[in-house]
Amino acid sequence: MPENQPPESDPFADLYGRLPDPRKGTRADDAPPSRRAAREARAAGGDAPDAPDSARFDAARRAPGDTPSTPAPEDMTPAPAPDAPVARPAAETSPDVAPRSAMQNDPSRDAGAQEVPARPRDAAPPAGTRRPTARTTGGRDATPGPRRGSAPSRDVEPAREPVLVGAGAASASASSAPGSAASGSLEQLFTGQTTTHDIGQPVPAPSRKRRHVGRWIALAVVVLLVGGMVGGGMALWNTYGDRVQAFLGQEESVDFEAGQATGETRVTIVSGDTGESVSPKMFEAGVTKASNSLYKYMVDNSVAFTFQPGVYKLQQQMTSEAVLAALRLPENRLDYSVQLREGLTLAQSLDLISEQLGLARADLDAAVADPSQYGVSATTLEGWIFPATYDFDEGVTAAQVIDRMVTRTMQSLDTAGVPEGDRERILIIASIIEREARSSEDFYKVSRVIENRLQPSNQETFGKLEMDSTVQYGAGEMGSGSVSTSEEARNSDNPWNTYMYPGLPIGPIANAGDLAIDAAMKPADGPWLYFVTVNLDTGETVFTSTYTEHLAAVEQWRAWCADNPNSGC
Repeated sequence: MPENQPPESDPFADLYGRLPDPRKGTRADDAPPSRRAAREARAAGGDAPDAPDSARFDAARRAPGDTPSTPAPEDMTPAPAPDAPVARPAAETSPDVAPRSAMQNDPSRDAGAQEVPARPRDAAPPAGTRRPTARTTGGRDATPGPRRGSAPSRDVEPAREPVLVGAGAASASASSAPGSAASGSLEQLFTGQTTTHDIGQPVPAPSRKRRHVGRWIALAVVVLLVGGMVGGGMALWNTYGDRVQAFLGQEESVDFEAGQATGETRVTIVSGDTGESVSPKMFEAGVTKASNSLYKYMVDNSVAFTFQPGVYKLQQQMTSEAVLAALRLPENRLDYSVQLREGLTLAQSLDLISEQLGLARADLDAAVADPSQYGVSATTLEGWIFPATYDFDEGVTAAQVIDRMVTRTMQSLDTAGVPEGDRERILIIASIIEREARSSEDFYKVSRVIENRLQPSNQETFGKLEMDSTVQYGAGEMGSGSVSTSEEARNSDNPWNTYMYPGLPIGPIANAGDLAIDAAMKPADGPWLYFVTVNLDTGETVFTSTYTEHLAAVEQWRAWCADNPNSGC
């Protein structure tokens, strides 16, 4: 800002007069005729006619839609008073025109143009003249510009593209281009938000990095929304899918299609069996598609059926209707066959043999009274009746039946590589595994827990095996339907109470199959000392090596039992 200003001038008038207006780009040739005549007269050294005040603003009255142009600073200077000497200010040259230093050797300049000395900045304006002031609100702005709704002036020539020369061409062109935005304003200049160097400059484009970050954030939001919708839809389908399918008549059938029957299998039916108890047996044997297939068919079709005890020869993948038809045929009932499952006690096995073969229970009791006649050195045949399906000829005796079953047990022990003197011990461990484990993998883990607890160092720490299955056997609670033992059973004084006596029980507690015998010989590697089945429906079992971890698993089992009452806890 000049050091000496006329006392009547606005402090910012001179600065404002030297600043380009980013909204306009007026060239000398674009000036109205009246002003152009005055300029030509001054260039020729003569006096310019006075121009009315309205003429100084004719250039601003553009037709709507005309490209705005930067007005020449001379348009902002009032016309000199009559008879006053004309002094052209240094800032009169339009910013769109190159400065004098750039035009001294310009051959394009008019040969007849005379150079008019510029008025010093500190010189006072001619008498009778007024210096325009910059007003931002109220009245007419100091910088002429188009007014909304004003009619185009007839004196205005069609706007032409300004000719830009020098270093300022690029910035001036950018500021006057349609749609471009200039940075900075007088209001921002006065409040310190911008500087004179920034006024008229194009607004910098947003950072590419910021744009990329915004795109990634938007993508993440979309992914989260889509994932939430998919997850919610799956949860709803898992909860209500069966009901929707049933409502639409698209519920998946629990029965095999007719004509799929193949192979052969055996199913044992005992006294008191009903459709509800026989249905799972059919599924386990591969006869029906689901555990409730037969029972559901009987309920839906109001079928009344009396199941006769015996062993029946059936096919696999049969329809429920075909199963009931096959059970009515006498030729499918095997009168001299018996089927024993794993985990049965000796007493339970004798009951099934008597029922399925029609042998007297007293004859069977006499046949098992002396184990030595079958080559067994134990005091009882508990654990020596191998679980399998047997076919006998008509007229078979009780002793022949028991002999065949004990021989089958010895064959399994020999196959597993059990030494003859170690048979009883392996059968004891295998019988515990058979009653405690829930899956084929768990068989070998339970075997490891038993072996770890039987180690002398661990016996000093724990002292006892503490297996609920052995306690139940000794207290006569094997058929209680519960996996846990009562307080009375734990306090029962018998040689099978592993909570009371250390080491293995006195003998086996059930019939063990091939898998249990093999697991007793080949325990898995692991440090486990405890295990508990936390879900009786799925058989999920947690194996731990510390008592604290075991207590946490026990709490998990108790929580499951609380949520599933009457489930065998």
